[in-house]
Amino acid sequence: MAAAARRLLLLLAVSLAALAAARAHNITDILDGYSEYSLYNNYLSQTKVCDEINGRSTVTCLVLTNGAMSSLVANLSLADVKNALRLLTLLDYYDPKKLHSLHGGSELTTTLYQTTGDASGDMGHVNITNLRGGKVGFASAEPGSKFQATYTKSVKEEPYNLSVLEVSDPITFPGLFTSPSAASTNLTALLEKAGCKRFARLIVSSGVVKTYQAAMDKGLTLFAPTDDAFQAKGLPDLGKLTSADLVALLEYHALPQYAPKASLKTMKGGIPTLASTGKGKYDLSVVAKGDDVSMDTGMDKSRVASTVLDDTPVTVHTVDSVLLPPELFGGAPSPAPGASVDAPASAPAPETSSAPAPSPKTDKTKPKHKSPAHSPPAPPADTPDTAPAESPDGDEEADKADNKNGATAVGMGIAAMVASVALVGATLL
Repeated sequence: MAAAARRLLLLLAVSLAALAAARAHNITDILDGYSEYSLYNNYLSQTKVCDEINGRSTVTCLVLTNGAMSSLVANLSLADVKNALRLLTLLDYYDPKKLHSLHGGSELTTTLYQTTGDASGDMGHVNITNLRGGKVGFASAEPGSKFQATYTKSVKEEPYNLSVLEVSDPITFPGLFTSPSAASTNLTALLEKAGCKRFARLIVSSGVVKTYQAAMDKGLTLFAPTDDAFQAKGLPDLGKLTSADLVALLEYHALPQYAPKASLKTMKGGIPTLASTGKGKYDLSVVAKGDDVSMDTGMDKSRVASTVLDDTPVTVHTVDSVLLPPELFGGAPSPAPGASVDAPASAPAPETSSAPAPSPKTDKTKPKHKSPAHSPPAPPADTPDTAPAESPDGDEEADKADNKNGATAVGMGIAAMVASVALVGATLL
């Protein structure tokens, strides 16, 4: 019994050590220390594939030297480069030992490209095979693909979460590089096909479509409300907006940067939109839970329902409700000077009330909170499905506090588990 107890304690101690050591990886930070992969690393950032990699708990990155990467990107659009990088990202852990001991000498594995929904058949899979002379080759699982890419060396290993391996060449197959360019995309036709006809008509009639098109070269993320969103109960009458306010509303539905869904999950604090000017913040924040992402205006939240275009540096998402900026629709009437927002408007003055007036000491020690004028209504109380609102001006301090609280909670959880283990061990002994 004592031996069994000791084995149990040892097993749980190892598990706790692994839990305490667990941490997220950052592929771009890792590759910053290797100048020979600078071009590969640069394209990871430009295409935002780095965010997809960092969001995976188990992944193997097949990296290319600057020379091999230069040959790959010579005549490709960013969208095609993105697919090539996704095909070089394996959703399993492979280190040199595993590569040289494949069962049967060959193995089929899934890549990030398979997760896009654009890969038909075996296009999103890679065949890893032990070749003659001790070499390990990588090829597309598409019939007729050749083993042009071979394993060169290991760059970084974090068992069993992240492995970075250098390969000689990219993995390609006929039909991989056929992505349409953003410049050739008919934005309104795309929106209409996606079920956003009302939104498409508004951006054309207001002229905002030209603003979107002008932003496409540098970066644009569009949140297009579906037709159902314009039929939602309680939606303000948009027909009463002035022309300038309608333009601000539509520009509020776009970010001046490229932000696919995986990148949205990493964003914190207030995010400027095309409507952000000196007259108002017009910013958005992100609420992410698992694979669900919602855009928070400060008044309400709108779920990102689907991605209808991801063509670096342009992405178009559909959302299930119209984004309403507080600058146009938010806030109750400002309270009278000196009045408390928390107090009822009909509350009698202390000198006319029959109830005893509060003492000056009470007034000083428990001052009533006053909100700034024109502020939006207070958000609902936090639930497990919602995250606390973040201050755009203090998100750095809030992040530090959150990290400290999270670390404290993890430490308390580990301490509780250790105490439980000790109790179990004592009982068994």
